[in-house]
Amino acid sequence: MSVRREDLPADFVIGTATAAYQVEGATREDGRGESIWDAFARVPGAIADGSTGDVADDHYHRLHEDIELMASLGVDAYRFSISWPRIQPDGTGPLNPAGLAFYRELALALVAKGITPYATLYHWDLPQTLQDRGGWLNRDTADRFAAYARMTVAGLGDVVQHWITLNEPWCSSFLSYAGGEHAPGLQVGTDAARAAHHLLLAHGKAVPLMRAAAPDAVVGITLNLYSVVPASEDPADVDAARRIDGLSNRFFLDPVLRGEYPADVLDDLGQRDWFAEHAGAEDLAAVSAPIDFLGVNYYSRHTTRAGVATSGRSPHPGSESVEMVDTGAPRTHMGWEVHPDGLVDVLRMVEARSPGLPTYITENGAAYEDAVGPDGVVHDEDRRAYLEQHLVACADAVREGLPLRGYFIWTLLDNFEWAWGYSRRFGIVHVDYATQRRTPKDSGRWLAGFLGGTLGADRG
Repeated sequence: MSVRREDLPADFVIGTATAAYQVEGATREDGRGESIWDAFARVPGAIADGSTGDVADDHYHRLHEDIELMASLGVDAYRFSISWPRIQPDGTGPLNPAGLAFYRELALALVAKGITPYATLYHWDLPQTLQDRGGWLNRDTADRFAAYARMTVAGLGDVVQHWITLNEPWCSSFLSYAGGEHAPGLQVGTDAARAAHHLLLAHGKAVPLMRAAAPDAVVGITLNLYSVVPASEDPADVDAARRIDGLSNRFFLDPVLRGEYPADVLDDLGQRDWFAEHAGAEDLAAVSAPIDFLGVNYYSRHTTRAGVATSGRSPHPGSESVEMVDTGAPRTHMGWEVHPDGLVDVLRMVEARSPGLPTYITENGAAYEDAVGPDGVVHDEDRRAYLEQHLVACADAVREGLPLRGYFIWTLLDNFEWAWGYSRRFGIVHVDYATQRRTPKDSGRWLAGFLGGTLGADRG
């Protein structure tokens, strides 16, 4: 099945996305402080290939080259994240003028090319000084984030209108504090739910401050959502799906959109008493502050069944007896199954909770084992097909009447893929990390054709 640009509304936003630590480099320049990812990447064995984000794609020095590349692709928008320690090196105190100046230069250059900036305030790079005080397990971090958000929006709100508070709080809580796979690499079990609450509280406290700093700001949050289905109608398998859906989806959707945590998930986690004492009505009123849109990062579907309880670290604490079933669907280099129809499933999930709330797919993409061929071209047909299939799903969602407003490809450039280092490539543009040469892949050229971009045959 194919899709054309005309199959989507004329005002449907199509863009690409990156995150600061994954692309910027320059981790010790212009007053930037240390982040938890700087520290975590130095831990032996934490990163699959032993690498760091110290240089990454050198985007800090090559932003104009990369914006020219985006313009040639014909994208409408660019979603980037702002490095908290670049703006506020220790997570407290005044902002760093050099850090703010970098993002102002980036935003102005985007606008000059007709590309709308979408800025994410937190894509996991917490200042290490705040982690030393407990990180997201410390309630005070929520207040520190709100202050940082206010200052940043006040400093950039005249050139950036679209703002995302947090990216994927499931990852920065459960994957980071229970599974230990992401910075800061802790394994506190179900207490990771407390970090999740403090993240959502940070979002809620920031929203009114951001609007006060820039009254025209369009504010949302991005959640990573999964289509979750049971492997059979067996009650045990159905309950396995309930558990994973609860922890991955409802635990974040319900407080943000309904002002309540799902009781069954609190019971699964054994955290009902803590939440009753520390996450009461006042907190929930803050967390559920009205938002202008919801960002959805969609990559895959979970098909679940009941299994044998396991011990050890898990990013799904309280659900260690759930097994993920191999459905035989194609898989990406990350091992994630490809289920484009699941994109519509998660949009329906949002619509059921907040009818009419505008949504954006703020990330969707795939890692494959790419290489520049003898002809100087990266032939990545699997990725090209993946993107087309998911744009077809976007068109299906719009036809169904779901309020989907845009789609952002993850990602523009091959980059530092967190705990995988440089061993996984998601980009529609290949990066030779030794030379920083950018080579648009076939998927990027296809996107330029889809969007009517001007991408030429050769780039260096």
